[in-house]
Amino acid sequence: MPITKGFRALVDVANAQITTYTVAQVCERLGVDPSLQVVDIRDPRELEREGTVPGALHAPRGMLEFWVDPESPYYKPAFGDESKEFVLFCGAGWRSALATKALKDMGMTNVAHIDGGFAEWLKQSAPTETLEAHKARSKAART
Repeated sequence: MPITKGFRALVDVANAQITTYTVAQVCERLGVDPSLQVVDIRDPRELEREGTVPGALHAPRGMLEFWVDPESPYYKPAFGDESKEFVLFCGAGWRSALATKALKDMGMTNVAHIDGGFAEWLKQSAPTETLEAHKARSKAART
């Protein structure tokens, strides 16, 4: 069966319907805007290999809709904070565009994504941290 609508078309449709920020726009808010919650939707192996954005919440793409829905047995209360704007990113901005659209389709209005994903983040020398540093920071925040 031939594909009648490829991934690029799906990403284009998503991008036309969602809020997209540049790396510079997110960097301006990072660490100073308490309403910003950056969300890394990449696979754990990508985080191990490349690191992540400081303060990012990790929510693997495959679990995102389940973690966001309060009716799901996998719900994560962090996503219920309506004072936050959840800004998603992936490797190149494709998965995060689709994920942002999915969350909008679920009814979230406080969601956006980063144009170009983590590749663009690195290209612009935006701040990063290793997975180990990220885990240590997350653990310290919980105690």
